[in-house]
Amino acid sequence: MQLTQPALGQTPEEVGLKIATEAREKERGFGDSTAKLKMILRQKSGQESERELRMKTLEVDGDGNRSIVVFDRPRDVRGTALLTHVNLNDSDEQWLYLPALKRVKRISSSNIAGSFMGSEFSFEDMKSAEVNKYDYQYLRDEGCGELQCTVVERYPTEKGSGYTRQVVWRDKDELRIWKIHYFDRKESHLKTLTFSDYKLHEDKYWYADFMSMVNHQSGKSTDLVWSEYEFGTGLDEKDFTSTGLKRVR
Repeated sequence: MQLTQPALGQTPEEVGLKIATEAREKERGFGDSTAKLKMILRQKSGQESERELRMKTLEVDGDGNRSIVVFDRPRDVRGTALLTHVNLNDSDEQWLYLPALKRVKRISSSNIAGSFMGSEFSFEDMKSAEVNKYDYQYLRDEGCGELQCTVVERYPTEKGSGYTRQVVWRDKDELRIWKIHYFDRKESHLKTLTFSDYKLHEDKYWYADFMSMVNHQSGKSTDLVWSEYEFGTGLDEKDFTSTGLKRVR
């Protein structure tokens, strides 16, 4: 797919919104999916620790996605689960189940900027990025590797966001994200997320098998390595409730 060229006279805000909308439409229609992932946490010193997780995702007609991330290893975090409801017309909701405490904790809007399980991903980063949760401004086109990318700035509108803005590089052919720069509330460049090893699934959906989030202020980083995608596994909304988190396997 070639990105539709912006019409003459469109404002940078209109162009940025158009790109985000077209990209989001390309992602729709998978129904539900499951995947496995490896999380590699790296300290500034280079010391590494590794975790194994599973993710389930459900599309909801007329609303945002539902997702659950469950930790399988190591033993000290096994069973920990994060449930996310992205709501198009309301604030997003997240719940964290901590098996050691046998309790489900709701993540308040004031805490979404906090670290997700000690990683460089925040709770906010674990949500699917719905178009209406941001304002946009197209900046420029530029080369990114062998591809041509659009560069769009987006400004989170969700209450409690840890970011003032994000700069997103997408290739013009398939609208895949290759890089995001995150700027904190002080307007400093906080983190960079890069995507690589894209693979085509179901002849339609591009997913990156590797993501790396680097925190420029702490020197730490977190890698996510994705594998074993499955689609149409029969999940429904009953599998994504806060009351059912304790029973997630």
